[in-house]
Amino acid sequence: MGFPTDPGEELVVLLGEDGEAIGTAPKATVHSTSTPLHLAFSCHLLDAEGRMLVTRRALSKIAWPGVWTNAACGHPAPGEAMEDAVRRRLAQELGTGVTGLELVLPAFSYRAVDASGIVEHEVCPVYVGRIDGALEPSPAEVAEWQWVEPERLAQALRATPWAFSPWLVLQAEQLPVLAGAA
Repeated sequence: MGFPTDPGEELVVLLGEDGEAIGTAPKATVHSTSTPLHLAFSCHLLDAEGRMLVTRRALSKIAWPGVWTNAACGHPAPGEAMEDAVRRRLAQELGTGVTGLELVLPAFSYRAVDASGIVEHEVCPVYVGRIDGALEPSPAEVAEWQWVEPERLAQALRATPWAFSPWLVLQAEQLPVLAGAA
């Protein structure tokens, strides 16, 4: 729970149960079997045809390796504006930009445990935007990717929730673009 000594170290913002910032911790040490509540975000990308991008997490990821999920997730740095963090992460993970970024689930939060015991425990505002540029995913982040019709994604999430990240399954129940999809 302290403050870093390495200025290049990536930090996450730790939160109290009331959602207020209480400190920072190195990202490399936060995700474990006892992950503290921290600040994150999720972003869903649409293309010009209204299809949603789903990505399969790289097999080297600590939590939920190889699982299909939304376009990108990440953590804002201490003091970083959330929309800036979303744009930064889209560039890092997917090599692309975004237009029309909209906060659609400002109070989304969840706690989930993967098969290895790694815990995600996040207050995680959810954004939706349109892709702006070529898609060039980082192999360290993304094993595979696919553009899918929202209706097909909603059907897949209902039929095989175990194949997707728990945050995507939970968000889909509330996301306007997916919640109404048949």
